[in-house]
Amino acid sequence: MRAYGYCRVSTGRQAEEGESLGVQERRVRGYAMQLGLNLDGVFVERGVSGSKPLAERPEGSKLLAVLQPGDAVVTPKLDRMFRSALDALDVMGSLRDRGIALHMLDLGGDVTGNGIARLVFTILAAVAEAERDKVRERVTDIKRDQRARGRYLGGAVPFGFTVSPAGDLIEDPAQQVAIRDARLLRAEGASLRAVSNRLKAAGHDLSHAAWARVLREAS
Repeated sequence: MRAYGYCRVSTGRQAEEGESLGVQERRVRGYAMQLGLNLDGVFVERGVSGSKPLAERPEGSKLLAVLQPGDAVVTPKLDRMFRSALDALDVMGSLRDRGIALHMLDLGGDVTGNGIARLVFTILAAVAEAERDKVRERVTDIKRDQRARGRYLGGAVPFGFTVSPAGDLIEDPAQQVAIRDARLLRAEGASLRAVSNRLKAAGHDLSHAAWARVLREAS
């Protein structure tokens, strides 16, 4: 039997600082040693969101490509490998059909081995996806609140605003004019691409998709 580990951190900062990767890999190697498994490699995913399907991640795709029937995969936590319930269930079903064991330390071991483990895996995969959606909603709410209160809490500065020396979000006069012009153009029937092209000439180099977002947020 060949065995492989899989670890992941979701942000570039975590990847650069090595946050949690060392701990994850030590846990994977320790678990494999307890089971008498010799790890043939550990796939380390740096700065990749768990919302991206495993097969579309650089290291995740490599892992899936090398696996053969009888192999085992060890990962420290469910959310290191999956944040989408659909992706989790698809991958687990494929591994199980190929005779490949999937061990998740936070779920107690092999989640492909018996019905109870699969049931727990299914429930927790759905919970992980729900938690990701809640985080996204909280970020959206914070951005909405910071605009309503005129506060800047970090991240990208919304188009139409700038940051004052005191750290407050204040309107950028030129960009606010551009937003009003974009609204007028749209009201006259101009496409988003036409809006983008017209306003690029005025020094506002935003794509048509960016203008769609700006107009939506400004409404």
